[in-house]
Amino acid sequence: MKKLMLILVAGLLSLNAESINIAVAANVSYAIDELKAEFAKTHPDTDVQVTLGSSGKLTAQIKNGAPYGLFMAANMKYPEALYSDKIATTKPVVYAQGALAYLSVKNQDFSKGIKLLDTKAISKIAIANPKTAPYGKAAIEAMKTAGIYENVKQKFVFAESISQTVTYSIAAADIGIIAKSSLYSDKMKQYKEGKNWEAVNPKLYTPIKQGIVLLQYGKNNAQYKAFYDFILSDKAKEIFKSYGYIVE
Repeated sequence: MKKLMLILVAGLLSLNAESINIAVAANVSYAIDELKAEFAKTHPDTDVQVTLGSSGKLTAQIKNGAPYGLFMAANMKYPEALYSDKIATTKPVVYAQGALAYLSVKNQDFSKGIKLLDTKAISKIAIANPKTAPYGKAAIEAMKTAGIYENVKQKFVFAESISQTVTYSIAAADIGIIAKSSLYSDKMKQYKEGKNWEAVNPKLYTPIKQGIVLLQYGKNNAQYKAFYDFILSDKAKEIFKSYGYIVE
């Protein structure tokens, strides 16, 4: 009987729950469930529906009227464009700073740094599409800064998002340049730092400052504002730090 009552109460709560739809850059996919769980502790009646994707594609959807009230992008460029077009109602602010890492299922000699990509041992390199994924753009920048881009560009295997790049790194390439945050998920613990993965030298690319904005679709909705405030809170910062992000 007690178990039945709990089920009924849970059912009533779900009926009263208000759904909010948010667009989230793919690199945050590894941390978003933990963020949602923490938010639910203080907002149990808010059902947070998440759409993941590359920031460029999500921005295109938002410009075409997709029903998102909040956007967590992988850089500042896209939310700034939405703010300029008056589609975003708040000025973009940084919620976290991301980082790049190499990933390979094989043991690699990471002492070579990014020059490893320009060796015969590497024939395929997975990266996110730089036209729509800020992490892909940063990967290209790192290779150009190191002076190896022209030598290795024919090795690229392009993924649609940075999360798909992880899959390609494991299944379709010798190595990939991925979001460092993905390496902190439980599924990735089998891959060891210094053997299967290593951080890309941050001096090779512009810091990946990730921006958040509220959007016109969620205007005057207190639940969107509550989630926005939560993402900028100390609790959320602790979670981002635990996934390898830099937060101030």
